[in-house]
Amino acid sequence: MKTVGVLALQGDVAEHLQQLQQRHFHAVAVKKPADLTALAALIIPGGESTAMSYLLQIGGLYEPIREFAHHHPVMGTCAGLIMCGARIEGGQHPVIPLGLIDIKVTRNGFGRQVDSFETTLFIAALGKSVPAVFIRAPFIESIGDHVTVLARYENRIVMAEQGNILVCSFHPELTDDTSVLEYFLNKI
Repeated sequence: MKTVGVLALQGDVAEHLQQLQQRHFHAVAVKKPADLTALAALIIPGGESTAMSYLLQIGGLYEPIREFAHHHPVMGTCAGLIMCGARIEGGQHPVIPLGLIDIKVTRNGFGRQVDSFETTLFIAALGKSVPAVFIRAPFIESIGDHVTVLARYENRIVMAEQGNILVCSFHPELTDDTSVLEYFLNKI
């Protein structure tokens, strides 16, 4: 059984762990660099990117996650997308990105907490539409040459991939549809 980790500093950790267990993966919470050693893949969950950036710094996780991403799949959802990006716009507090995917991200691009919404997105790579929950969601403002756009909402990029890195602006873990998770797990 393959082990998939969920960065457990802050955010939607329990929801991701539960979906992984339902898909019969061994799911573990990642809190320190040593937790990465036995993993086949890593999920960086939604949450608050400023807090996540700070906790990554004090936990010494920046370089270990960057090194891990050279050899293993990583998925970032919402704040995880922000953290995986190369460049970040917006927000009142600085966030240091991991630089795992060549994208420029606009934090809170769809508005504040009160502007959160649910919709259905067609994702061509899945060949179907999936439910998508956007909570203070970022969007991808621009992409590098090797990034593939997987979904858009109102002409804004909300899902993309580059090699073994998959990011989405929304929270697939907050729905019963596991299609996005399964797409990611097929990268293992």
